[in-house]
Amino acid sequence: MTDTSTREHTAPPQTAGSPGPLSPEELDRIHAWWRAANYLSVGQIYLMDNPLLREPLRPEHVKPRLLGHWGTTPGLNFVYAHLNRAITARDLDCMYVMGPGHGGPGPVAAAWLEGTYSEVYPDVSQDGPGMKRLFTQFSFPGGIPSHVAPETPGSIHEGGELGYALVHAYGAAFDNPGLVVAAVVGDGEAETGPLAASWHTTKFVDPARDGAVLPILHLNGYKIANPTVLARIEPEELTDLLRGYGHTPYFVEGDDPEVVHQQFAAALDRCLDEIAGIQRRAREDGVTDRPRWPMIVLRSPKGWTGPAEVDGHRVEGSWRSHQVPFANAREDDAHRQVLEQWLRSYRPEELFDDDGAPVPAVRDLHPQGPRRMSANPHSNGGLLLRPLRLPEFGDYAVPVAEPGTGAVEATRVLGEFLRDVVRRNPETFRLFAPDENNSNRLGAVLEATDRTWVARREPDDDHLAPDGRVMEVLSEHLCQGWLEGYLLTGRHGLFSCYEAFIHVVDSMFNQHAKWLKTTNGIPWRRPIASLNYLLTSHVWRQDHNGFSHQDPGFIDHVVNKKADVIRVYLPPDANTLLSVADHCLRTHQYVNVIVAGKQPALQYLDLDRAVEHCTKGIGIWEWASTDAGTDPDVVLACAGDVPTMEALAAAEILREAFPDLRVRFVNVVDLMRLQDDREHPHGLSDTDFDSYFTTDKPVVFAYHGYPWLIHRLTYRRSNHDNIHVRGYVEEGTTTTPFDMCVINGIDRYSLAIAVIDRVPRLRARGAHLRDRLHGQLIEHRRYVRANGEDLPEIRGWQWGSGGGPVVVGSGPLHEPED
Repeated sequence: MTDTSTREHTAPPQTAGSPGPLSPEELDRIHAWWRAANYLSVGQIYLMDNPLLREPLRPEHVKPRLLGHWGTTPGLNFVYAHLNRAITARDLDCMYVMGPGHGGPGPVAAAWLEGTYSEVYPDVSQDGPGMKRLFTQFSFPGGIPSHVAPETPGSIHEGGELGYALVHAYGAAFDNPGLVVAAVVGDGEAETGPLAASWHTTKFVDPARDGAVLPILHLNGYKIANPTVLARIEPEELTDLLRGYGHTPYFVEGDDPEVVHQQFAAALDRCLDEIAGIQRRAREDGVTDRPRWPMIVLRSPKGWTGPAEVDGHRVEGSWRSHQVPFANAREDDAHRQVLEQWLRSYRPEELFDDDGAPVPAVRDLHPQGPRRMSANPHSNGGLLLRPLRLPEFGDYAVPVAEPGTGAVEATRVLGEFLRDVVRRNPETFRLFAPDENNSNRLGAVLEATDRTWVARREPDDDHLAPDGRVMEVLSEHLCQGWLEGYLLTGRHGLFSCYEAFIHVVDSMFNQHAKWLKTTNGIPWRRPIASLNYLLTSHVWRQDHNGFSHQDPGFIDHVVNKKADVIRVYLPPDANTLLSVADHCLRTHQYVNVIVAGKQPALQYLDLDRAVEHCTKGIGIWEWASTDAGTDPDVVLACAGDVPTMEALAAAEILREAFPDLRVRFVNVVDLMRLQDDREHPHGLSDTDFDSYFTTDKPVVFAYHGYPWLIHRLTYRRSNHDNIHVRGYVEEGTTTTPFDMCVINGIDRYSLAIAVIDRVPRLRARGAHLRDRLHGQLIEHRRYVRANGEDLPEIRGWQWGSGGGPVVVGSGPLHEPED
């Protein structure tokens, strides 16, 4: 027998004598709005017809597949209602970030009640038919997701993956002095590592320059089937934890709506007063001490206002309300009775008029225009985006008298360019790095700004200041999350990281790339600035740190995403890096990955040639080729700075050994040029690809990362069977730079041998050279193990000096020409 009990605790609270800041009229209106939002939320999960319950529920009114999360939703709606009151009373500029993003029905309901939803989706009108569409589309084929997705007005935070609400909120608050970001942190989310680190952002928020984040820790006690940690520790321990993070927590708890409404209104008013006081003291009185920011801890039942019991099992206040509290409302008459009783307990006839529109008491609670949280311009950051004021990157170019000479740290040159980007954009551009800004040779930016730091400072600290624009913290999650929040609210930035450890944010990158792909198809979402990664300290120059620091696989991860979102660049020298960086900082709606070394390296192209090369994304280097005017015998290709150097050295060995060998040297800057133009907008047509790589000649390709990616990108090409790729094959250790190339087979000697093995007319003629190159590899191995450094001819090699003398054995390096 099905237990159909639903506790009647959703009646309007008794207003007479209610202690607290809310007048009886305010209390009634807030409670009515909350009821309306809860009714709409339940309707989205369950109904596809009969939205206003103008007739008894029938099976066909209920969706055949029930999807969504109810448990957290009434709490999200409760907070939203109270924020609306505060926004109206104080004329606040306020955003709402919902960590429990799976409570998607709530913000959709709020946006519909505020009118924003019908403005951006006219077919979901504020009436009965619109309500029916609102319900039917939720978590339904051809409709909207169940999470707080890009389709939800007012959202910058998808929330399907937990852990990032607070860091996104802080990213939004940076450089937005008039903005308050209310960030609801679910108690399940609070168990994640990224969220635990996010509390430390109190040490990076400057009350004089930035906006404020108001964290609201929502303790409803349960995850899918387990209790939550913070809901089960003693109140004193929780207070100490939150104070230790730098907050003053105010606790609101209970299940009696009358009491909790008044408590929450009082706590919210106090927090907003404290925030205003903190900012006033910093901005008017010059107080520079780090403040203790207020926050709210809301403890309420999971699935608040839902059925108390179903089938004899507790639902409200238990883990059973986490998702769909009962799933058989279409087939089971008793369950359908529970659903109807639940929906009618909100008394929709008091909340919506005869046409199905919200009644004035509900409709008028929310603020107007852009003060509505569902219409706040910051949550649609492209509305506020302004182009960066970029210096002329050519002013930072490195002179290149001869290609393949010099010793320049490419990222140090880039740092000088970024220094002046900071100077020209003092409120809209920031750099993010996990304590690696100087390590990655971007230290020049500290001539224009400092590192952001609001905690205690010591006399010998290096460039720390509350108003710094370099965000450094030993958490890739925080760097990524801060930058995402900053970009999504209309600003610009760059994230530099050691290549191996950018994997820490693989999942965060996934979510942002999915957000961009989705928003490309949402007309009212305006384009935002691209998310720019600079990956340096890369695999081929982490010889000193060893195997743990050697991994180029983030590129593979990125390339899995849709072509209209991702771009990957491998500039071989400083001038190409400048050109690529300037381009990426100007783009919108992309994830741009730039991989560039920080160690002194050879330079190949002067400014004009670098710009031309980067514009094309791929090119034949005539000065390194010997096939002018003829078909090549072999194509020697490369992508990445170290692979380029090794390929050039191999080309020089082959040139000296076989003067008649026709080598075409191809360098790739834009990795996506290799892909089919039907798959990626940067891809080459088959005709263009064949013009570079031929249709039938061997191609030896030295690549920065895992070699199979090149095969993935080129598998449709007519000459794919002749493409032989050398790259990182997961051989790493603490060794010398050149030895890293040797153990992975991308060194000059191995590349030259690969050419000999694949050019038919060299297989006999090249036997002696092939043997001597193997001997040179043996000599290299002996030398580095005896001396701890590479051979002098390797360390000192430049283009034109020979590929590194092949000294083993005797006799000529090439046979006489026929």
